[in-house]
Amino acid sequence: MFGKPRQLETEEELYEVAVRALMRRAHSVHEMKRKLERRSENKLLVQVVMARLKENGMIDDAKYAKQFARQRTQTRKQGKFRVARDLRARGIPDRHISSALEEIAQTSDEAAMVRQRIERKLRSYRGPDTSKKIDEKKMASIYGSLLRAGFSADVVRRELQALVKEDVPEIEPE
Repeated sequence: MFGKPRQLETEEELYEVAVRALMRRAHSVHEMKRKLERRSENKLLVQVVMARLKENGMIDDAKYAKQFARQRTQTRKQGKFRVARDLRARGIPDRHISSALEEIAQTSDEAAMVRQRIERKLRSYRGPDTSKKIDEKKMASIYGSLLRAGFSADVVRRELQALVKEDVPEIEPE
Protein backbone atom coordinates (compact mmCIF):
# COMPACT_ATOMS: atom_id res chain seq x y z
CA MET A 1 0.00 0.00 0.00
CA PHE A 2 2.65 2.50 1.02
CA GLY A 3 5.96 2.72 -0.76
CA LYS A 4 9.30 3.01 0.95
CA PRO A 5 9.63 6.35 2.79
CA ARG A 6 11.92 8.98 1.30
CA GLN A 7 15.51 8.28 2.30
CA LEU A 8 17.19 10.99 4.35
CA GLU A 9 20.86 11.90 4.06
CA THR A 10 21.60 14.41 6.84
CA GLU A 11 21.61 14.17 10.60
CA GLU A 12 19.30 17.19 10.90
CA GLU A 13 16.64 15.67 8.65
CA LEU A 14 16.73 12.37 10.52
CA TYR A 15 16.66 14.12 13.90
CA GLU A 16 13.64 16.17 12.75
CA VAL A 17 11.80 12.96 11.79
CA ALA A 18 12.55 11.51 15.24
CA VAL A 19 11.36 14.63 17.08
CA ARG A 20 8.12 14.74 15.06
CA ALA A 21 7.50 11.07 15.87
CA LEU A 22 8.13 11.73 19.57
CA MET A 23 5.71 14.65 19.51
CA ARG A 24 2.95 12.26 18.39
CA ARG A 25 3.68 9.63 21.05
CA ALA A 26 6.50 8.25 23.19
CA HIS A 27 8.70 5.58 21.60
CA SER A 28 10.99 2.94 23.04
CA VAL A 29 14.63 2.93 21.94
CA HIS A 30 13.95 -0.17 19.84
CA GLU A 31 10.93 1.39 18.09
CA MET A 32 12.75 4.63 17.34
CA LYS A 33 15.80 2.82 15.99
CA ARG A 34 13.61 0.78 13.63
CA LYS A 35 11.77 3.92 12.50
CA LEU A 36 15.04 5.74 11.74
CA GLU A 37 16.58 2.74 9.98
CA ARG A 38 13.65 2.74 7.56
CA ARG A 39 14.43 6.37 6.70
CA SER A 40 18.20 6.07 6.27
CA GLU A 41 20.56 3.43 4.91
CA ASN A 42 23.44 5.00 6.85
CA LYS A 43 23.74 3.00 10.12
CA LEU A 44 26.27 5.46 11.58
CA LEU A 45 23.86 8.33 11.03
CA VAL A 46 21.10 6.42 12.84
CA GLN A 47 23.46 5.75 15.78
CA VAL A 48 24.42 9.44 15.98
CA VAL A 49 20.76 10.54 16.02
CA MET A 50 19.88 7.88 18.62
CA ALA A 51 22.75 9.05 20.84
CA ARG A 52 21.59 12.65 20.47
CA LEU A 53 18.01 11.71 21.43
CA LYS A 54 19.22 9.82 24.51
CA GLU A 55 21.57 12.64 25.49
CA ASN A 56 18.73 15.18 25.28
CA GLY A 57 16.54 12.93 27.44
CA MET A 58 13.97 12.54 24.69
CA ILE A 59 14.13 8.77 24.67
CA ASP A 60 14.50 6.57 27.77
CA ASP A 61 13.28 2.99 28.08
CA ALA A 62 12.91 3.11 31.89
CA LYS A 63 10.64 6.20 31.78
CA TYR A 64 8.78 4.82 28.78
CA ALA A 65 8.09 1.50 30.54
CA LYS A 66 6.77 3.23 33.69
CA GLN A 67 4.57 5.61 31.74
CA PHE A 68 3.26 2.82 29.48
CA ALA A 69 2.50 0.51 32.43
CA ARG A 70 0.75 3.28 34.36
CA GLN A 71 -1.39 4.23 31.37
CA ARG A 72 -2.34 0.63 30.54
CA THR A 73 -3.31 -0.29 34.10
CA GLN A 74 -5.13 2.91 35.02
CA THR A 75 -6.85 3.78 31.75
CA ARG A 76 -7.30 0.46 29.99
CA LYS A 77 -7.48 -1.64 33.18
CA GLN A 78 -5.07 -4.27 31.87
CA GLY A 79 -3.21 -6.79 34.02
CA LYS A 80 0.51 -7.07 34.55
CA PHE A 81 0.99 -10.02 32.20
CA ARG A 82 -0.56 -8.16 29.28
CA VAL A 83 1.43 -5.00 30.04
CA ALA A 84 4.67 -7.01 30.24
CA ARG A 85 3.93 -8.77 26.94
CA ASP A 86 3.19 -5.47 25.19
CA LEU A 87 6.36 -3.87 26.56
CA ARG A 88 8.46 -6.84 25.41
CA ALA A 89 6.95 -6.48 21.95
CA ARG A 90 8.16 -2.87 21.95
CA GLY A 91 11.72 -3.98 22.69
CA ILE A 92 11.92 -2.88 26.34
CA PRO A 93 14.52 -4.81 28.41
CA ASP A 94 13.15 -7.05 31.19
CA ARG A 95 14.85 -5.05 33.96
CA HIS A 96 12.81 -1.95 33.01
CA ILE A 97 9.62 -4.00 32.68
CA SER A 98 9.96 -5.54 36.13
CA SER A 99 10.70 -2.20 37.82
CA ALA A 100 7.71 -0.58 36.06
CA LEU A 101 5.42 -3.43 37.11
CA GLU A 102 6.66 -3.27 40.71
CA GLU A 103 5.91 0.45 40.81
CA ILE A 104 2.41 -0.11 39.40
CA ALA A 105 1.71 -2.97 41.82
CA GLN A 106 2.23 -0.56 44.73
CA THR A 107 -0.35 1.92 43.45
CA SER A 108 -3.02 -0.32 41.90
CA ASP A 109 -5.19 -3.17 43.18
CA GLU A 110 -5.37 -6.01 40.69
CA ALA A 111 -8.28 -7.69 42.49
CA ALA A 112 -10.33 -4.48 42.38
CA MET A 113 -9.72 -4.10 38.63
CA VAL A 114 -10.77 -7.73 38.05
CA ARG A 115 -13.87 -7.23 40.22
CA GLN A 116 -14.83 -4.10 38.23
CA ARG A 117 -14.50 -5.88 34.91
CA ILE A 118 -16.49 -8.91 36.14
CA GLU A 119 -19.29 -6.72 37.48
CA ARG A 120 -19.52 -4.85 34.18
CA LYS A 121 -19.71 -8.13 32.23
CA LEU A 122 -22.30 -9.58 34.61
CA ARG A 123 -24.47 -6.47 34.24
CA SER A 124 -24.37 -6.80 30.46
CA TYR A 125 -25.22 -10.54 30.61
CA ARG A 126 -27.96 -10.31 33.24
CA GLY A 127 -29.57 -7.05 32.25
CA PRO A 128 -32.08 -5.68 34.79
CA ASP A 129 -32.61 -9.12 36.44
CA THR A 130 -29.73 -9.34 38.98
CA SER A 131 -30.84 -12.74 40.30
CA LYS A 132 -30.44 -14.38 36.89
CA LYS A 133 -27.95 -17.28 36.85
CA ILE A 134 -24.97 -17.10 34.51
CA ASP A 135 -24.34 -20.29 32.53
CA GLU A 136 -20.94 -21.98 32.27
CA LYS A 137 -20.35 -20.77 28.73
CA LYS A 138 -20.64 -17.12 29.78
CA MET A 139 -18.49 -17.76 32.86
CA ALA A 140 -15.84 -19.25 30.60
CA SER A 141 -16.11 -16.21 28.36
CA ILE A 142 -15.57 -13.84 31.30
CA TYR A 143 -12.68 -15.96 32.59
CA GLY A 144 -10.99 -16.05 29.17
CA SER A 145 -11.38 -12.32 28.58
CA LEU A 146 -9.79 -11.55 31.94
CA LEU A 147 -6.86 -13.87 31.22
CA ARG A 148 -6.36 -12.17 27.84
CA ALA A 149 -6.46 -8.81 29.60
CA GLY A 150 -3.37 -9.97 31.53
CA PHE A 151 -4.69 -10.81 34.99
CA SER A 152 -3.43 -13.85 36.91
CA ALA A 153 -5.66 -16.93 36.86
CA ASP A 154 -5.72 -17.21 40.66
CA VAL A 155 -7.02 -13.67 41.15
CA VAL A 156 -9.59 -14.07 38.37
CA ARG A 157 -10.90 -17.36 39.77
CA ARG A 158 -11.05 -15.99 43.34
CA GLU A 159 -12.92 -12.84 42.30
CA LEU A 160 -15.34 -14.73 40.05
CA GLN A 161 -16.17 -17.13 42.88
CA ALA A 162 -16.68 -14.27 45.31
CA LEU A 163 -18.97 -12.29 42.99
CA VAL A 164 -20.97 -15.13 41.53
CA LYS A 165 -20.98 -17.23 44.73
CA GLU A 166 -20.66 -20.49 42.87
CA ASP A 167 -17.78 -22.69 41.82
CA VAL A 168 -15.86 -21.52 38.82
CA PRO A 169 -14.70 -24.35 36.59
CA GLU A 170 -10.97 -24.59 35.91
CA ILE A 171 -10.47 -23.52 32.33
CA GLU A 172 -7.10 -23.69 30.66
CA PRO A 173 -6.09 -20.56 28.74
CA GLU A 174 -5.81 -21.08 24.99
